[in-house]
Amino acid sequence: MSPSLKWNENEQILHSLKDDILVTNIDGIILKVSEVTGKIYGVESESLIGKSVYDLEAQGLFSPILTPMVVKENKKITFVQTTNKGKKLLVTGIPVYNDKGELYRVVSYSHDITELIKYKDFLLNMEEEMDRVKSELEHLRSKQLHDAGIVANSEEMKKVISTALQLSEVDVNALILGESGVGKSLLAKFIHNKSHRKNGPFIEVNCGAIPESLFEAELFGYEPGAFTGANQKGKRGLIELSNGGTLFLDEIGELSLPHQVKVLKVIQEKQFYRVGGTKPIHVDFRLISATNKDLSKAITEKLFREDLYFRLNVVPVTIPPLRKRTEDIVPLIHLLLQKFGEKYNRERKLDEAVIHHLLHYEWKGNVRELINIMERLVVISPSTLITVEHLPEHIKEALPSTATHMTESLNLKETLEETEKDILLKARKRYKTTVQMAQALGISQPSIVRKMKKYHII
Repeated sequence: MSPSLKWNENEQILHSLKDDILVTNIDGIILKVSEVTGKIYGVESESLIGKSVYDLEAQGLFSPILTPMVVKENKKITFVQTTNKGKKLLVTGIPVYNDKGELYRVVSYSHDITELIKYKDFLLNMEEEMDRVKSELEHLRSKQLHDAGIVANSEEMKKVISTALQLSEVDVNALILGESGVGKSLLAKFIHNKSHRKNGPFIEVNCGAIPESLFEAELFGYEPGAFTGANQKGKRGLIELSNGGTLFLDEIGELSLPHQVKVLKVIQEKQFYRVGGTKPIHVDFRLISATNKDLSKAITEKLFREDLYFRLNVVPVTIPPLRKRTEDIVPLIHLLLQKFGEKYNRERKLDEAVIHHLLHYEWKGNVRELINIMERLVVISPSTLITVEHLPEHIKEALPSTATHMTESLNLKETLEETEKDILLKARKRYKTTVQMAQALGISQPSIVRKMKKYHII
């Protein structure tokens, strides 16, 4: 095959390509271009041959130029180039060597990524907008929880609230589990207030507080003259009062076996008889139960009916103890400080040392114990600032050994700063923004920024 024929064949192959192909020598002189190349830059492809890429860059045809980069690095190079038409090209340059192994040509090809970059920018903007909306939704949800007296900054409590919101959408039986004082009653009210029954009654029955002899009369009500001492007009029971709303059976594990049978029958049939009555009363209620007992163990010990357990335990929700949701302690403290400050018309603030002690206390009584302590501090503090001396002795003496050891080598100010820095570092790892950190820790966003600068936290 003659050289001229081969040349023409190569040219035809080059121009048949749908990509931008450009060949230069090591001095940047353009030797070959595909037809697509000219269209990209808005010129005739043939007019580029013989011109220097340096001159073309100076004229603003494209920037930056590829050839000197490939010559300098002596390897394949890829980067983004901008054309005179404002297009963005992903350009790749490949070194070509002669038979002596010397670099003598640079072949480049490109892909127009202008639209891709626009899409990328659009997606980034959308992500920012979604983050903003998500932040606003989280703020609104936090406000709703705050209004309900619930703090859920920890991942454990966020899962509980998520499940509670799902439960509020349907009338399925729910069993709330958790230690005494974790807030089972509060969560039950939250589910009720978020449900379609929110305008109906919320009837709470403490199964452990009603005397055995009065249980049936209280729960089912009674007809006039049903027993000695009964109201002559009769009385509606708690179950009947829950019609159209929610029946919350707290401490369900305290029910005696005979009463468990009666409660099971009401749950199954949604009807009952008043004490001394002969007419069945139909009732429509949503059932939520709660207990701090291990009902599985109670079943094994023949203290709780298995069939009742399965009726109650359609969807279980376990509230973690306060000691396992430490991220919620500080926001709870501030929430309660505000609540009791308004209740007793006393503006109170906590010294940082007080917060330090409250954070390291074990809280065996959970949220209920914290509520009692905060109410006491607001009431007994003679000044606006609540200090360590106002804390109960058992809390002042409850600092863990690590904190005690720390106070031996550091003064109080340094100890508090170390604790504060540790809390900020943990929050920084968990949350993406300082706004989220501020919401989690119960302080303002500027305070978060100021404290992070103070401790050189990036």
